[in-house]
Amino acid sequence: MSTTPSTSQPRGEGERVLVLGGGGSTGNAWLIGVVAGLHEAGLDVTSADLTVGTSAGSTAAAQLAGGTPAELFAAALTPISPRPAGAAGAARPGGGRGPVRSAADQMARTAAIIAAADDVADMRRRMGAAALELDAASDGSWSARWRETVAARLTTLRWPERELRITAVDARTGEPVVLDRDSGVDLADAVAASCSSGLPYRIGDRRYIDGGYRRNENADLAAGYRRVLVLSPFGGRSRHPRAWGTDLATQVDELRATGSGVATVFPASEAMFGANAMDVSLRPAAARAGHDQGVALAGELTELWR
Repeated sequence: MSTTPSTSQPRGEGERVLVLGGGGSTGNAWLIGVVAGLHEAGLDVTSADLTVGTSAGSTAAAQLAGGTPAELFAAALTPISPRPAGAAGAARPGGGRGPVRSAADQMARTAAIIAAADDVADMRRRMGAAALELDAASDGSWSARWRETVAARLTTLRWPERELRITAVDARTGEPVVLDRDSGVDLADAVAASCSSGLPYRIGDRRYIDGGYRRNENADLAAGYRRVLVLSPFGGRSRHPRAWGTDLATQVDELRATGSGVATVFPASEAMFGANAMDVSLRPAAARAGHDQGVALAGELTELWR
């Protein structure tokens, strides 16, 4: 199957946008926890006119399209035994890195690529080229196995009726890509592409890498909407130089400059994120922390959302 997803930035006109940023396995659990806590306290953010999902946030967005916040929260509380670092084919619940290297190796490898890049476009091209090199040295079976892993996490394999945008980057060109129900791409494939930052994910004759290389939370895709809620597991932090403008603060400034009301929610503690983002044993704690924040923030966020 050959597909040509949009590489331009879609704009819309509407009321509410929920933006779910990347953040590995613990980030996925925290996102689900926040949404569940808000819902329990009377604020249903799954009613957003548009949801934007990036990396682990794309998994959460797709999960919320087919399951209730309470059901997903209960599942996130289920303990998972960690696999050995760097285990071949290791599944990463909720979305995350590719299976070739340990999280520490992956962070070091990508940090070197970021440091060598001239700008964000150059960084995306370098990330794509590095992923393609790994792909060339592999047996070619990873994409099929990764899709199976991702599909097993989702509560539905159908795109939702409400608009959902999932981000990725074309590994060959470095061009940002936005996938939606009109892209000719299955939902499981879109999520697998957005979560792929080790090997590139294959869809037809194209290859994709993690949507976080587009911009960290991709909140700019909410341009034209009046009310925007951003849940950022990494607390708005960026590994990229501030001058590149990929950080969340810059995206929020852009949205507010065009009239959008924006609220951001960050984890109360960094202990379960960053270097620990792929530690699946921390998922229950991350989910509970997110739930507590959601319950506590529901009243404050109701004015923005309603």
